Amino acid sequence: MTSPTAPSVTADRGEHPAQRRVLTVLVATQILSGAALAAGITVGALLAEEMLGSTGLAGVPSALFTIGAAVGAAGIGRACQRWGRRPGLTLGYGGGAVGSLLVVAATAWDSVPLLFLGLLVYGAGTASVMIARYAGADLASPERRGRAVSTVLFATAAGAIAGPGLVGATGDLAEAWDLPRLSGPFLLATAAFVSAALVTWSFLRPDPLVLARRAATPPATPAPSPAEPAPVAGRLPREDLRRMAAGGAVMVLSQVVMIAIMTMTPVHMADHGHGTGVAGLVIGLHMGAMYLSSPLSGYLVDRTGRLPTAALGAVVLGAAALLAYVAPPGSAPTLAAALILLGIGWNLGFVSGTTMVTDAAPADRRAAYQGLMDVGVLVAGASGGLASGMLVASGGFGLLTGTGAVLALAATVLLLARGGLPKTPRG
Repeated sequence: MTSPTAPSVTADRGEHPAQRRVLTVLVATQILSGAALAAGITVGALLAEEMLGSTGLAGVPSALFTIGAAVGAAGIGRACQRWGRRPGLTLGYGGGAVGSLLVVAATAWDSVPLLFLGLLVYGAGTASVMIARYAGADLASPERRGRAVSTVLFATAAGAIAGPGLVGATGDLAEAWDLPRLSGPFLLATAAFVSAALVTWSFLRPDPLVLARRAATPPATPAPSPAEPAPVAGRLPREDLRRMAAGGAVMVLSQVVMIAIMTMTPVHMADHGHGTGVAGLVIGLHMGAMYLSSPLSGYLVDRTGRLPTAALGAVVLGAAALLAYVAPPGSAPTLAAALILLGIGWNLGFVSGTTMVTDAAPADRRAAYQGLMDVGVLVAGASGGLASGMLVASGGFGLLTGTGAVLALAATVLLLARGGLPKTPRG
């Protein structure tokens, strides 16, 4: 028996002629912008610690990234809504380039206020890296939306893996230009964001969101009967609201559990004698699992359905939390296995949730809704990061991972019970 939310593969309407070109352009920009994102995040805390002279303030970049990304998600979503994906994403990548350049200038002039401004603008630009996944689904048929989203996320892995590996080379370049060594990754981020903006502006033609709106323009409909209430302009049908809420909830849960456990695992490992190299390897494996598992997630979303894949993601997140809970503190391989599962569970939830939101959002308002959803996801992730420290401080790593397992289990039960969502994804 198929899931009520599973699309009919045999009824595949075929892909829009421009879809292959759109995905090719998005893959190229994701590789570039992924490198920009990873390179900046890799040294952000170190740069703040060096310039501020305080380890206690090393978390400032993460807070500024998150605030900037939340503002950027809303702004880029509105820009895409008004002008299309091409101008909106180009604007976002351009903002990331400006923010990266401001950070480089701040290091050269030893200006902390300029550093904070640069990190905030840089964070706003990084929102484009995640919003681009929606562009991959604009022209995809409902039967292939999951795979379209996963293709864009998978491309991000190449840049995210390459970015940190270029920290040494870009540091050498910065020193050759008489700049502080830690500004080097932001030089890379500047160049990568500029390149992503140029590629998007030059080649993301035709605009996928504009085409999707044209294709979705409904024919004239007869007036409703007296017994049937007329639809309210600007209001989504109840079924679409339920699907969008479910998709947003899946993404929020995945983000909160993943961020909370990922944030505190290096601290937990350091407290039990593991070096930074070992902790870095564990986090690297986690990051790889987050994006490299995208093809599996996309396949499952399209073949088994949105909700079943979301429920599987919650199960995997719960398994990851439980494994981290029982892992001996001195066992790096067990913790690494838990973090790999954590990344896979996040991807399953993120791809399925993204697809559910895209299914529900009407083409004429799709980008604005998607931007608002990402604001919620980012704020939830930041809250999870803050709460993780409090949980560990009050009850240890076990309290944190146990809480994550309970949340994932509760989500699994709720998702499996949701049999009343609409049966057919929006075209």
